[in-house]
Amino acid sequence: MNIDVDLTRKTFQADHRYPEAGSEEETRIFKEIQSRFARQFIEIFPDKLAAKTVVIIPSLTLDQEILTKLEGQIHYEERLLCMLMLLRMPATNLVYVTSEPVDESIVDYYLHLLPGITGCHASQRLTMLSCYDASPRSLTEKILERPRLIGRIKRLFAGNNAAHIACFNSTALEKTLAVRLGIPIYGTDPDLLNLGTKSGSRELFKECGILTPPGFENLKTKKDIIAAIAALKRADPSLRKAVIKMNDGFSGDGNAVYNYNTGQSTELLENTIESNFEMQLQIVAKDLSKKLFLTKFEQMGGIAEAFLDGDITASPSVQCRIDPIGKSEIISTHDQLLGGTDNQVFLGAHFPASPEYATAIAADAKQICKKLALKGVVGRFSIDFISVRNGCEWKNYAIEVNLRKGGTTHPYLMLQFLTDGQYNEFNGEYLTFGGNKRFYFSSDNVCDQKYRGLTPQDLIDIAMFHSLMYNSNTQEGVTFHLVGALSQYGKLGVVCIGSSPERARLYFEKVIEVLDLECDK
Repeated sequence: MNIDVDLTRKTFQADHRYPEAGSEEETRIFKEIQSRFARQFIEIFPDKLAAKTVVIIPSLTLDQEILTKLEGQIHYEERLLCMLMLLRMPATNLVYVTSEPVDESIVDYYLHLLPGITGCHASQRLTMLSCYDASPRSLTEKILERPRLIGRIKRLFAGNNAAHIACFNSTALEKTLAVRLGIPIYGTDPDLLNLGTKSGSRELFKECGILTPPGFENLKTKKDIIAAIAALKRADPSLRKAVIKMNDGFSGDGNAVYNYNTGQSTELLENTIESNFEMQLQIVAKDLSKKLFLTKFEQMGGIAEAFLDGDITASPSVQCRIDPIGKSEIISTHDQLLGGTDNQVFLGAHFPASPEYATAIAADAKQICKKLALKGVVGRFSIDFISVRNGCEWKNYAIEVNLRKGGTTHPYLMLQFLTDGQYNEFNGEYLTFGGNKRFYFSSDNVCDQKYRGLTPQDLIDIAMFHSLMYNSNTQEGVTFHLVGALSQYGKLGVVCIGSSPERARLYFEKVIEVLDLECDK
């Protein structure tokens, strides 16, 4: 592994020939670069022995004020370390950029998991770069401020025409970075990002004829919100709650829940709601004030929709991919584990989703995928649903498209890299290369104050001593992520793989039991 720094003794002259960020010239160049990606995908990607370079930019380029409410958010850049598994292709080089350096023991842990490749061989093809900047801004913004770092990245793939950027999400900042590096993004053109907003998602679902909760999109002001939630209550007097979502919120942290008063009259409803609006409004994100929530909502716009009730409710999601030549694919389904205010915050996931609705939501997602492919969307993304059962009947409501990688990307990629298997959208099952079923339970939020002070080396020692490491022979066990957040925040992520849902859950329970035992000593 080549560990580089953001300093160099070599003379570097910044290139001032770049077009201005956001200019028409930049857009023209970006589209030209992206247009060449399809040929690279056709000619290079199928050949696992072809020389290629992947520049991994795990930047969470999202609203930074909301993102800072996510504890240990800078370490979420480690979630894409699952892509180090690409080093199993012996001619593939990776460049991985982070805000702060990743501990060597964490990188070594991932290289140890590589099937069929020695850690030494893989490390020679991996370059870890850092901005050495812990400020609460997006990684991509930090990289753009460092022309020498951009120059260093470019030198690492000089002469290799098969290079591209893999990122968490693509925005105007990633577009600028792609132009300055001169290589394409395996992701959606930022000009299409409205399709992944809460309002854009609802419009897309209606266009596809897919069921979505009663609600209103393209709201701009507090007055719009009040009018919308009043209209929802009039349409359904039994409605207990409404969910208000910022267009660009993520992981539920851009949401709020409005609780209607019991027995509230529908006469003069707007006046009644306005008078007790802030009292009845619950903000999902920790430490985000109601005033700041409404300010952000007015900046982004958003939606209001009915809070769906039923005998049983579930929150499944479908992970999809559209490749550079427009082919769409259902990658996986998950049942999301949600927490926080009215279960609005993503905590983890079971894979695959329940067989009671997995194939149905996959079929709906396939239809949505085809529409997005026609509109030019490229890359990995997910579609979230709410599934409601009353009696014996399930109804599946599409609620949003996330045009980015997410909390379910890392665990599925780890499973697929480790077992070389495939998910079948038509029967809802995952089979390894050897034909065995596999399941997992994953979480980004294994969190306890008493875990603070555990270093990455401590975690690996504990996992080895208690036989928690993934076993390539049985293709079961535990993999860890977000390890860098453990010492300061007492927080980490796990993917617990088993031959049944029960065994996957048992692995998770063992992780908690072992960590509690070790930290109580």
